[in-house]
Amino acid sequence: MIGAGNIFRGIRGAEAGMDRASADYMGLLATIMNGIALQDALEREGVVTRQISAIEVKSVAEPFLRRRVIRHLEKRRVVIFTAGIGSPYFTTDTAGVLRALEINADVILKATKVDGVYSADPMVDKNAQLYKTIRFEEVLQKGLKIMDATAFQLCREHDLPIVVFNLREKGNIGKAALGQKIGTRVY
Repeated sequence: MIGAGNIFRGIRGAEAGMDRASADYMGLLATIMNGIALQDALEREGVVTRQISAIEVKSVAEPFLRRRVIRHLEKRRVVIFTAGIGSPYFTTDTAGVLRALEINADVILKATKVDGVYSADPMVDKNAQLYKTIRFEEVLQKGLKIMDATAFQLCREHDLPIVVFNLREKGNIGKAALGQKIGTRVY
């Protein structure tokens, strides 16, 4: 599930006075643009991809059909989910976890701008310590923010591990996809 915070965040539009649903729909459309960019980059590297959108845009993406997505994965295609679940008020974190559960994914790969889960915000606290692994209960006890509460609770309830890693470090997406140890594993 690709986000679009680099282009537009619905919550920020709402904070600026926009109707929240309209702002969220703009954010969902922005994820489709990011999906096109990611698909292009992967296909230039020879990776077969499919963009799946929860909002119908037939000229650039297929609609979400669970069995079709599973078939793409069986054929070893990379699936890029865009437009969340197609509804306002749901984050891409929650949409990503919902789709992961629907397709029986083994893990959530959470790409961020930091190396993993820290004891505090590493951008603010230079003494923040990186966790290599951490249990769901510890995350709650320590009040750490990994993703929105709904997404986190779904992962916890369904024992779906989360790997948090730095998107900006070259090669990390491939390492994460191949199951190499990077970032933090939340279980």
